[in-house]
Amino acid sequence: MTTNLPRTALTALAPLAWGTTYVVTTELLPQGHPLFAGLLRALPAGLIALAITWTLPRGAWWGKAAVLGVLNIGMFMPLLFIAAERLPGGVAATLGAVQPLIVALLAVTILREPPSFWRLLWGVMGVVGVGLVVIGPNAAFDIVGIVAGLASAVTMALGVTLTKRWGRPDGVGPTAFAGWQLTAGGLFLVPITFLVEGAPPAISLNAALGYLWLGLAGGLIAYALWFRGITTLPVTSVAVLALLSPLVAAVLGAVLLGQTLGPVQLAGFGLSLAAIVAAQVPSPIRSHVSISTTAPEGTSR
Repeated sequence: MTTNLPRTALTALAPLAWGTTYVVTTELLPQGHPLFAGLLRALPAGLIALAITWTLPRGAWWGKAAVLGVLNIGMFMPLLFIAAERLPGGVAATLGAVQPLIVALLAVTILREPPSFWRLLWGVMGVVGVGLVVIGPNAAFDIVGIVAGLASAVTMALGVTLTKRWGRPDGVGPTAFAGWQLTAGGLFLVPITFLVEGAPPAISLNAALGYLWLGLAGGLIAYALWFRGITTLPVTSVAVLALLSPLVAAVLGAVLLGQTLGPVQLAGFGLSLAAIVAAQVPSPIRSHVSISTTAPEGTSR
């Protein structure tokens, strides 16, 4: 746990940055162009990463990078924006919070990891906590939005799990690895964006600053840290860190937009934080069994 703490803290910066997306989008960006925002978040950041590292995929990694880029970014973002447009933000955030549960299941089937009921339990607690924080009494439900929200969670979970399975090629740093996926996801978004939204909007100074923040902090830096964490830490532990994103959005809403956090929201906030921390440590039951079974002969068990 101590060894992983610095890497976990760095990886957590990614969902912390993503948590600023809501306030940046609503306060700085032109309305009605969420796909364009996703495109500018991905493609320029990916091209910058490629220009910095001068590293391109080789062999089978052309196909793998394309698959990961489409899953983690290209498909994830449109589905997320559909859910955000058709559902209240709290409902969409709660649907997205089921991603750690899906990753826990995929880790068993794809990565052949033994099931961790400890992390599954805290994943459920995290979903409950996020729901308490962000779902209001007037939450509405739209079937298309719900399907899109769940599909975005499944898409990202599959991308995260495959990233862990395939790892990162030898000699390729996290910036180049993120650049491959951001570029692939951005290229996937280009035709979708212009087919759905048409011509790009006029960009004011505030919008330019917002796009710059989303592209650099929420794109290049965040994804480099995120993919580095996935390849070096337990995948189920990393997935639970994504719960930080809606929590940050709720805090910024309270601080910057005057939204209130009542006792129920504060209780959910504490439950979510407890889930995030608990998911970073091994199950105490498994640790006890491991210690007992490895005790030297002649000692009391």
